[in-house]
Amino acid sequence: MTAPTARPGRGRRRALLGLAAAVSAVALLAGCSSPSSAGSSDSGSGEVAKDTKANLTYAVWDQNQVKAIKANIKGFNEEYPDIKVNVDVTPYASYFTKLQTQGSSNTLPDLFWMNGPNFQLYAGNGKLAPITGEVKSGAIDPANYSDALNKLYTYDGTQYGVPKDFDTIGVWMNKALFEKAGVAMPSKDWTWSDFQKTGAELSQKLKSDGAYGAAAGMDGQTTYYDTIFQAGGSVVDGDKSEYATKAAQEGIGYWTNLIKSGASPSIKQLTDTTADQWFTSGKVAMYQGGSWFRSALVGSDMEKDVVVYPLPKGKEQATVIHGVSNVVAEGSKDKAAAQALQVYLASKPAQQQQGDMGAIIPAYTGTQDAFTKTMPDADLQVFLDAVDYAKPLPVSKNTAAWNTLETNLLPSAFDGSEPVDQVTKELAQKMDAALAKE
Repeated sequence: MTAPTARPGRGRRRALLGLAAAVSAVALLAGCSSPSSAGSSDSGSGEVAKDTKANLTYAVWDQNQVKAIKANIKGFNEEYPDIKVNVDVTPYASYFTKLQTQGSSNTLPDLFWMNGPNFQLYAGNGKLAPITGEVKSGAIDPANYSDALNKLYTYDGTQYGVPKDFDTIGVWMNKALFEKAGVAMPSKDWTWSDFQKTGAELSQKLKSDGAYGAAAGMDGQTTYYDTIFQAGGSVVDGDKSEYATKAAQEGIGYWTNLIKSGASPSIKQLTDTTADQWFTSGKVAMYQGGSWFRSALVGSDMEKDVVVYPLPKGKEQATVIHGVSNVVAEGSKDKAAAQALQVYLASKPAQQQQGDMGAIIPAYTGTQDAFTKTMPDADLQVFLDAVDYAKPLPVSKNTAAWNTLETNLLPSAFDGSEPVDQVTKELAQKMDAALAKE
């Protein structure tokens, strides 16, 4: 989801943007596309004659990125002067609702933004053009992007989306609170145990200030998905939930134990005031959050006190990665021209331009220097290094259905009213039923 930093305009529940729209979209999209149509089209090479004439619509949801997008289009038009591009901005709150309507009537934009949670729905219903031809021609090289992002936009062995940006997760540390508490900053080569102990010690010493060592927020992308991966587990495997596994339970338990120890505010407190707000108000010393959180700190009074740490290591090192991709509508009347624009936007010059203008963290490897320079003393390089051990945001064809189950069932584990293993077993059973309907 686009965020106020790397992708301004994303909602708070980042990668789970607009999932409510996906539930009803399943029936609508499936109703106007045969199963055999998915991935059946011949994909273009991404190259068209320089004098090609076309009028394209490029649909996006973030007004803050339009300036950089138009700069990209200017470069594109130097190669293809007669391909006109209209940038259609729809606020995220209604973006996927609008898209599902267009998909059901086969009037999708020529090129448009897609996120991980909604991708399989559109790819699986034959609405997206594969990039197979562009890859074969050499116009797009997937090796220039994170393997995890390429996997996120691959369906049934075929890749459809070209990553345009990304975000990973780290721990934002308030050095001033560590100093106030008299607690030494931990090693960056730290473990789950180090995090838990440091959080508890900080909370104890900052109790009189009403502050805590850490915050156990209940957002999958920034918290429990990461720890499930670190425990060696996964969230979903094909059409089966992995929540009933020991690894998943350990990943959830990491956060419930943090609350039980007093190292974190309660879930009720974190519902009333979100974890990032606790951090920016100086009431939490360690906040596990995304690279997009940078925008809340740049220019603030606390910017000088903040440094980023990699996520603590469990059985393995892992972080969730997510990013938006550019996709071409399979039914576009100017598909070849749209694929040429898709190729241009995926190029190093275009991605470098996006990054240098501060719009995003570009997905193209080696174009992210501008991001790290925005907070030169905070070590934002941590988020870029994390790409090497990143795992794709968990998704399926109807991600919304089981995200709703997570939202409804997991609070009883986080507030301590029910045992983690009992809650996750129930979640797995209901999630399996939802996955079986996909």
